[in-house]
Amino acid sequence: MLGLWALPQGSGHRLLGLSLLGFCLVLLGDAKRPPKTPPCPPSCSCTRDTAFCVDSKAVPKNLPTEVISLLLNSNKFTLIGDNAFMGLSHLQYLFIENNDIWALSRFTFRGLKSLTHLSLANNNLQTLPRDVFRPLDILSDLDLRGNSLNCDCKVKWLVEWLASTNTTVAPIYCSNPPRFQEHKVQDLPLREFDCITTDFVLYQTLPFPAVSAEPFLYASDLYLALAQPSASACTILKWDYVERQLRDFDRIPAPSAVHCKPLVVDGQLYVVAAQLFGGSYIYHWDPNTTRFNKLQDIDPERVRKPNDLEAFRIEGDWFFAIADSSKAGATSLYRWHQNGFYSHQALHAWHRDTDLEFVDGEGKPRLIVSSSSQAPVIYQWSKAQKQFVAQGEVSQVPDAQAVKHFRAGRDSYLCLSRYIGDSKILRWEGTRFSEVQALPSRGSLALQPFLVGERRYLALGSDFSFTQIYQWDEGRQKFVRFQELAVQAPRAFCYMPAGDAQLLLAPSFKGQTLVYRHVVVDLSA
Repeated sequence: MLGLWALPQGSGHRLLGLSLLGFCLVLLGDAKRPPKTPPCPPSCSCTRDTAFCVDSKAVPKNLPTEVISLLLNSNKFTLIGDNAFMGLSHLQYLFIENNDIWALSRFTFRGLKSLTHLSLANNNLQTLPRDVFRPLDILSDLDLRGNSLNCDCKVKWLVEWLASTNTTVAPIYCSNPPRFQEHKVQDLPLREFDCITTDFVLYQTLPFPAVSAEPFLYASDLYLALAQPSASACTILKWDYVERQLRDFDRIPAPSAVHCKPLVVDGQLYVVAAQLFGGSYIYHWDPNTTRFNKLQDIDPERVRKPNDLEAFRIEGDWFFAIADSSKAGATSLYRWHQNGFYSHQALHAWHRDTDLEFVDGEGKPRLIVSSSSQAPVIYQWSKAQKQFVAQGEVSQVPDAQAVKHFRAGRDSYLCLSRYIGDSKILRWEGTRFSEVQALPSRGSLALQPFLVGERRYLALGSDFSFTQIYQWDEGRQKFVRFQELAVQAPRAFCYMPAGDAQLLLAPSFKGQTLVYRHVVVDLSA
């Protein structure tokens, strides 16, 4: 057996010495080899802790992860997306200067937990995404000079951030709008930013035509009564607070319904179903049988062609009035007594009345009756006679399809829609009405002022064009055009608060009944 012990004396020591010599030479060779160069994108020059990039078409990838300083100057990219610098957790200095960058993403700087110095100087930034600097926990210096910042609602957050941050920020100046041009962003007062606006967005589509809509509360639930002549019914819908939608509840037979008016009297629910043909009726809801039962007829000789209903209370008594649009009938008043509604007064005969509006102001209940054949008539309640007495006409308009009222401050206003000619906004001057505004409205049969929070609107419909939503301008004391809604031949508008949802319903004679939701939009978000 050959082995170390079989070698001549001294050979083993020589072999071991040669082995150790070879190992040392290998180590010596490794020691002289230069350090491995970190990865570097083609458009960049890199050292172990610095990268400098020019003429890049995008933020370079595969930069050294240990880089501390990164310079991206005079490059060709115009926007920087989310997570553009992920993986560079050791980066402390980032200079993105003299480019043509016009947009950053909200999470452009995510992952840069060590960044202390950031420069975006001399680019084309007009706005900055909200909270774009939030990931930069220890940022000490920021340079945004040389950009064309548009000082609108999109930079409101920046003004707030500049007032609260400990980061040193070089002075920044506004390029737009003209009223802020050359103003220092840091000095802009927050009250100058009017960034809250509103919108009406389509919320629910009810797949049927309707000509009236009346919301009501009964037994702590919210309902909606719709007149549907095409379905020969007064349809009752119930608001589903879980699904946040209107759901079918019940139907009352009404072959030619033009208005379905709910009344809750002494905890009992009644619905007046006014019809063009076949008479009008009053129904009572029986909670035991869960159905509507016919309670009484409305005299068809007195009310021949109903067009609108208005319900109200005077001196504790419940009344409803029906506007009669025939040449032979009369607009009539009915009063609740013990177990039914009974004829109380004939108001306005043979004038083709179209709408009614009850106004209870200054302790003087009034009923305004609009007509397609004459100027609207004002009736005032007489306590002595216990009935309405004619007080005068609204002579500023020769006819009106609809009449509504609202109060703004201490002033009372009337809104009158006209099918031919402009609709009118009138203000009560103590002894008479004076015109304050005319609104183009050819083909209008419906209008409705309504209040959502502190914002006042007016919905004005037309058979020939879009529905116009106007908003009240308190300073000018006028309505200004706000939004268009695509409602086909609206016959009414109805505001209905439903929990935290503020809804506007638009029953359509020719199309679907649309439900819009009022939303508040923060333009600075």
